[in-house]
Amino acid sequence: MPAFLTLVELRAAIAAIDPVAYGKTRNFLNGKVSRLSPYVSRGVISTRQIMESVLKNGYRPFVHEKLMQQLAWRDYFQRVLQQRPDLHSVSIKREQGEDGQRIRAGIPQAILEARTGIEGIDRSIMDLYQKGYLHNHARMYVASVVTNIAGGDWRDGARWMYHHLLDADVASNGCSWQWVCSAFSSKKYYANQENINRYAGTRQSGTFLDKTYEELPEMPVPESLKIVEQPAFQTKLPQTEALNIDPSLPTYIYTFYNLDPYWHAGEPANRILLLEPSHFDAYPVSDLTIQFILFLKDSIPGMQVYVGEYADLKREHTFGKIVAKEHPLFSFAGAVTEPRDWMFPEVSGYFPSFFGYWKKCERYLYAK
Repeated sequence: MPAFLTLVELRAAIAAIDPVAYGKTRNFLNGKVSRLSPYVSRGVISTRQIMESVLKNGYRPFVHEKLMQQLAWRDYFQRVLQQRPDLHSVSIKREQGEDGQRIRAGIPQAILEARTGIEGIDRSIMDLYQKGYLHNHARMYVASVVTNIAGGDWRDGARWMYHHLLDADVASNGCSWQWVCSAFSSKKYYANQENINRYAGTRQSGTFLDKTYEELPEMPVPESLKIVEQPAFQTKLPQTEALNIDPSLPTYIYTFYNLDPYWHAGEPANRILLLEPSHFDAYPVSDLTIQFILFLKDSIPGMQVYVGEYADLKREHTFGKIVAKEHPLFSFAGAVTEPRDWMFPEVSGYFPSFFGYWKKCERYLYAK
């Protein structure tokens, strides 16, 4: 089990981010990346906090641009989810297979068992299972093999990966899988063995990916990827607690996507981590991910856990003012909804491409 960061350790990790090293090594599987993504996805910290910490250190714009772009990709995907809350199951721009590729349900057994024979991929999948971690480049490698090489439906692969990721995020995960298979991009993403060797530090040859980029789209499904499975996933939620509610105080609703320890910190309030079974039936996560959120909730004084639906919570207890943070996957009737901490709150709405979004963001970044 990975060691989760305390709030003190988390602040130190943010302060230690080196955008120079990040820009030079971010594509390597052992590169100088922050590994803070799980804490961003769970709402413990925000992309804006990271941006402001880096800017405070006085780096010139061209030095930190790669890091800022990567942070902005996360916000961009969240903006897409605001407009397309069904993106986990519905293709955004085009259907997979419109180019004539045969698409089949399920995930290659070789992927599920981490025995593709591609060392960089297999090691990464084992890290995913054991630590809930997958480097962004490795995610692209895996998604490309599942969809573009094996012809698997992106929805099945996305659901499997989401289940195991500590940074499980419907927006980032769903959009990324769609981007790789061109359901949300202009062309498919491929990585050959030479590319993987370079960034994973391996020296393999003779694998099914040991091809040119011209050959990869034309080759038949490798024998090792033909056997597929359709794994079933479920979430083991903790037992609900008997709540102690003071109706004279405001009630702050925390969710899987909002575990911000600084949200209205210090104010007298009821604080409830709401774990709705219907949400986790739709988006199952692993035991490790549940352990992670229960660890995070302990950093919020007075936090109580309710496992059940929001409607049941309201029926069972008397509340005064209820407050929640905006997220497209949640709707809390009667609650005051507060905005999330965006990098560039001035840039909202849907953009068909990231770089259209980024051009708008740049003007605000360089004005800081």
